[in-house]
Amino acid sequence: MTGAAQRTLATPTGPLTVTERAGAIRGVVWADRNAADDTPLLRRAAEQIASYFAGDLHEFDLPLAPEGTEFHLAVWRALCRIPYGETRTYGELAAEVGAIARAVGTACGANPIPVIIPCHRILAAGGRTGGFSGGQGVETKFKLLGLEGAVLAL
Repeated sequence: MTGAAQRTLATPTGPLTVTERAGAIRGVVWADRNAADDTPLLRRAAEQIASYFAGDLHEFDLPLAPEGTEFHLAVWRALCRIPYGETRTYGELAAEVGAIARAVGTACGANPIPVIIPCHRILAAGGRTGGFSGGQGVETKFKLLGLEGAVLAL
């Protein structure tokens, strides 16, 4: 990404690298890129992510600019409306955005800003875990949902 700044953060789910470009967060990936750029927005993102993992922050307040199709953007906006500690199913979110559950799953998997855009809060039918493309997969999803105190079906 031309003109991008990055910072790698240590978290309980592994190192996260946050990317900023043009004054907005563009990406979060589970990767140790040893990035240490220092911008006001990356400092703010680091503080909020640390507060989230400490259990003190329940809603991020960062400018986001994910890149995706109009459908992806609609799904990601809907994900941001799911409150901390709550979950929805792929089907419930699909009904909200006027799509099918499989398409919502694809959009969740394409989310370029996980944790901040909380795709981990989406479950399969019946409250089953479903998949997760970030970090260590479903194990990371369990950690994030556990941190938030979300109740899962067994």
